[in-house]
Amino acid sequence: MIAVVVAASLLIGISLGILGGGGSILTVPILVYLAGVEAKQAIATSLFVVGVTSLAGVVSHARAGRVRWRTGLIFGAAGMAGAYVGGRLAEFVPGTILLIAFGLMMVATAVAMIRGRKEGPKNVHTELPVGRVVLDGVVVGLVTGLVGAGGGFLVVPALALLGGLPMTVAVGTSLLVIAMKSFAGLAGYLSSVQIDWELALIVTGAAVVGSLLGGRVAGRIPQEVLRKGFGWFVIVMGVFVLGQQVPAQVRDTVLGSPVTWAVAALAAVAGVVALLRRRREGDRAEDTRASQLTR
Repeated sequence: MIAVVVAASLLIGISLGILGGGGSILTVPILVYLAGVEAKQAIATSLFVVGVTSLAGVVSHARAGRVRWRTGLIFGAAGMAGAYVGGRLAEFVPGTILLIAFGLMMVATAVAMIRGRKEGPKNVHTELPVGRVVLDGVVVGLVTGLVGAGGGFLVVPALALLGGLPMTVAVGTSLLVIAMKSFAGLAGYLSSVQIDWELALIVTGAAVVGSLLGGRVAGRIPQEVLRKGFGWFVIVMGVFVLGQQVPAQVRDTVLGSPVTWAVAALAAVAGVVALLRRRREGDRAEDTRASQLTR
């Protein structure tokens, strides 16, 4: 089982290195369902894993000039305050509630990834609206510290829109922010949660290797395809996490019902039809542009 955990941990780092997010969204399910770690301990451990892995990932992005230190430090400082408060508040919230919130966060961020976000302005030297950045940083940090998720998938678009950073630069800068917030959230958790440091170091080591690999291939993989593919994967994981919180009797009844599978089949068909229709519209638009160019 440890080999499976290590292999899965590589995906944590690769996700962070390429997307600038997704670390905790993968780490918590890996620790809970593969390593058998209790929910709160898994969230606390994920903050350590993601913090160290993000810090390692900053190196490769910084070498390529994809980190804006001033923007990251401002956002990160505000996020640290929110993450620490979130980590302390988590002490008073049942683990089941945290996992439900975590699953909902997974689905919400995955939908945002699949839909995509417009890239921000290209002027990377635009002055930041400091008050807005501080407020957003605190809110994102609070979510990160409370449920151990929502870091990169909220930070990246915020940096692109507020700071005017291109997406590739926002990804690199987000790793600095995530590292700062993760360590702050971890400090809040350590007041009430004990971490299995041997397991944490094993997972972190594998994730750091994945982060370095992801940072080296960042920009070479079509971001549109990667983002949407990863988004669907996160949706599946989120539904799985939410399903695990449903009482076994209710879960067995729902899964055993023909209505459930009929609805699932109809949804799958509708999804395929929508995808084919969108692809056909894209082909038509491409043909129209081509014909206009030949005139």
